[in-house]
Amino acid sequence: MFSGIIEELGQIKKISRRSNVVFLEVKTEKIFADTKVGDSISVNGICLTVVKKERRALCFEVMPKTLEAIGFSGWGNAQKVNLERSLKVGDRISGHFVYGHIDCTGIVRQKRYSAGNIFFEIAVPAKFINYCLPKGSIAIDGISLTIQEIRPASFTVYIIPHTLKNTTLGFKEASDKVNIEFDTFAKRQKI
Repeated sequence: MFSGIIEELGQIKKISRRSNVVFLEVKTEKIFADTKVGDSISVNGICLTVVKKERRALCFEVMPKTLEAIGFSGWGNAQKVNLERSLKVGDRISGHFVYGHIDCTGIVRQKRYSAGNIFFEIAVPAKFINYCLPKGSIAIDGISLTIQEIRPASFTVYIIPHTLKNTTLGFKEASDKVNIEFDTFAKRQKI
């Protein structure tokens, strides 16, 4: 389980495929030393298990079912990714509970700046919009954010400059894909 507070921007060092499994190698600085093989790491919101550590990089295996659920086709070498280690008992929860189980991919419909604010409008499949609650939590590429506005097939979040600078949202533009995990409490309310 994670909190949606990104610890580091990692960089994809290598992507390779063997059979149906994708091997992902991510260069990291901050979290490398305290991470061990078997640990869960949120990589752009996806809970992945560290299978190997080498030369300042964490290595992961990504299964076919995970590849189906995420916007993986757009990933490439040197791309930045959001990284967060799993929570430990006693850690502060500065965001909200994030499980690393992607519900769908969204599309950045619009990114705009207005009066010092940054707005992202994210389109999602209409069947998921009921999981969006006004002032509710949502994880976008693993980042804990608050929903501000809801439309029939999209929602808007406001981003502070710190988040824009320290996460992959700083690189996102209109038409880019993002991984979405709706808040568990919102999903349970809508069952």
